[in-house]
Amino acid sequence: MVKGPGLYTDIGKRARDLLYRDYQSDHKFTVTTYSPTGVAITSSGTKKGEVFLADLNTQLKRNNVTTDIKVDTNSNLTTTITVDEPAPGLKTILSFKVPDQRSGKLELQYLHDYAGISTSVGLTANPIINFSGVFGTNVAALGTDVSFDTRTSAFTKYNAGITYSNADVIAALTLNDKGESLNASYYHIVSPLTNTSVGGEVNHNFATNQNTITLGTQHALDPLTTVKARFNNLGKVNALIQHEWRPKSLFTISGEVDTNAIDKSGKFGIALALKP
Repeated sequence: MVKGPGLYTDIGKRARDLLYRDYQSDHKFTVTTYSPTGVAITSSGTKKGEVFLADLNTQLKRNNVTTDIKVDTNSNLTTTITVDEPAPGLKTILSFKVPDQRSGKLELQYLHDYAGISTSVGLTANPIINFSGVFGTNVAALGTDVSFDTRTSAFTKYNAGITYSNADVIAALTLNDKGESLNASYYHIVSPLTNTSVGGEVNHNFATNQNTITLGTQHALDPLTTVKARFNNLGKVNALIQHEWRPKSLFTISGEVDTNAIDKSGKFGIALALKP
């Protein structure tokens, strides 16, 4: 496996996962089963307030080709075909959604010891073209992420980022939203034995001159149970506990309290993921 800087989406990912992954205020249930031929079928349902959303995903792997077909409650059929390493370091992804005729997209990803490049183009007459590239090593790297709309002949997105990492610290700085916001993140592994880590991010919006500061931590109570917590300067406090009650099957309870409106009821979420 290539040990390079990764893709642009990897910049700041460890801090984002620590601060936001697995937190939710909905009720979600996911079940995955496998057929004798190796087809994975995943059914999921999510209750958002009074609305219930469901989808059914089928995944078939054959050699280096993975095909995912998903149907949701809105009768959308999404198909993704991934070809892993047709050439060393290269990945090809073709995706489209029915009945959306403008959803087709072809993406190429290339990973190298000193670069990570991803480019995609919409399969339409006037496509949106996206390019992102990261250059450096697995210790320090810088990159950019841009999108160009050929219909309007204008850039719809241009971001830039830089990252530094060593054995237990990862720091990242990104300029987002066409230069309107600056985000700095930090992730630190305190104890690998107990999966204890801390992290934070600071987001500054130049248009409003406002700062949002978020801090978080996680700790493994035992090899199967993890607790996480986060809070920000807006008064939002979140916590969760996740237990792996059988291999690959997770039960998660999470909650959120707004300390600036303590008289209001907090948010509460449950997620159950079952895998054989």
